[in-house]
Amino acid sequence: MGIREEHRAQMLREIQGATLDLVEEKGMDATTIGDIAARVGISERTVFRYYSSKEHALMPGQQGLIDALVACESRHGNAAGILGDLLAVCRELFALEVAESDFRRISRLMVQEPEMMRVATRQERNLVEGLSASLAQRGPLRPIQALLVAEVVTAAWRVAWQSFARQEFDGVDSDPLALFDETVRELGKLFPGT
Repeated sequence: MGIREEHRAQMLREIQGATLDLVEEKGMDATTIGDIAARVGISERTVFRYYSSKEHALMPGQQGLIDALVACESRHGNAAGILGDLLAVCRELFALEVAESDFRRISRLMVQEPEMMRVATRQERNLVEGLSASLAQRGPLRPIQALLVAEVVTAAWRVAWQSFARQEFDGVDSDPLALFDETVRELGKLFPGT
């Protein structure tokens, strides 16, 4: 990684860390971009150079998830195969989220901070809309099938996150990736062939 990339990665971490600190201290509604900038020692404009909003700074992985799923090229020609490929991409990103971000802090905030759930819900809507449009456009899924697949992928992501967040909040030491795998297994039991 070059100097420029290292600086960018460091700035992304600092902004996200400051955002998490402030939301834990003050709450989501009371935290502003100005507060975040002051905590990091940069201008508000610089914050916006890295993140489009405080919500994006708080949960930056969501945009990466949307981008990766929309870009996913399935090798299958049916809904079950496409769903499987998309869930595999989700698993990889889930593992990356756990390894590279403040996953545990974000998960606890999801339970404690009602606004976080509203933010996550808006981001999920963006995921469903972007993914279903991409799947329908590429074929072979009809629009309603594409929408169903996008909703199921999003629900699996959400259930795994929420399960982990609840366990974290209750003080239970758990493996987030194992919870994601359990979510997918349970999905397969409910809907054999997926």
